[in-house]
Amino acid sequence: MLIFKTQEDLKSHLQTLISNHKTIGFVPTMGALHDGHLSLIQKSMSENDATVMSIFINPTQFNNSADLNNYPRTLESDVDKMKRISEDIIVFAPSVENIYQGNTISQSFDYDGLEFEMEGKHRPGHFNGVGTIVKRLFEIVQPNNAYFGEKDFQQLQIVKKMVEKSQMNVTVIGQPIFREPSGLAMSSRNERLSAEDRVIAAFIYQTLQEARIQFGTKNATEVTKWVENEFHNNVHFKLEYFEIADESTLKSITEKEPNKKYRAFIAVFMNEIRLIDTISLN
Repeated sequence: MLIFKTQEDLKSHLQTLISNHKTIGFVPTMGALHDGHLSLIQKSMSENDATVMSIFINPTQFNNSADLNNYPRTLESDVDKMKRISEDIIVFAPSVENIYQGNTISQSFDYDGLEFEMEGKHRPGHFNGVGTIVKRLFEIVQPNNAYFGEKDFQQLQIVKKMVEKSQMNVTVIGQPIFREPSGLAMSSRNERLSAEDRVIAAFIYQTLQEARIQFGTKNATEVTKWVENEFHNNVHFKLEYFEIADESTLKSITEKEPNKKYRAFIAVFMNEIRLIDTISLN
């Protein structure tokens, strides 16, 4: 398995593939890989001649220094997981210095308002950091296709908008959420939960499922109030937000309109660990 630590070495290797008109699939991650990440690799390998996976914990998308410091760093075990799928995966695991060249700050992006909803309200500057690193990685790897999980649905829409506005020649592909047997959405942050916590955290998805049922007969305001009350009465969680939004604009709604797709978004804290999830309501 090829593991590159610098963008210069990776570019040199990929140039041969690009010159020979090989298609490149790209899976950007921050490591602590789980089955959801591995499914993205498998999808990429089935659709491209070569697959690159990056493992890079991007400091500019964290607005909480404790969250950055506590984020799992598991490169060795991540590589072992990838090897079980294929030795042909190209791994890019650069340093912060190599990526940012001594200038670790975010660019500013205009995502046509997508950046001001949900995560954008609660994590100032987060999506500037996301746009900065994804754009930089796309410029380094020059992929034909890039794969992202739908758990970070807002991020997926943000990346698509960034690609569109930057006129980058890459197709961004979303893949369904992978869940633990309990229903808890797989996340690298789950590594910080105890076994007992993981069982309790299934409450998040269970609540989303019930919200979807209620959305069939109730308006968004009623469903939101019910969800907020459920978490208020559960001592294990602190609800940061629950919103029902239009899938395309990500703007919260109060009443349903015909022929539109809606999605519920949630962020909660459990023992200071922030967990997010989402579910389609149509």
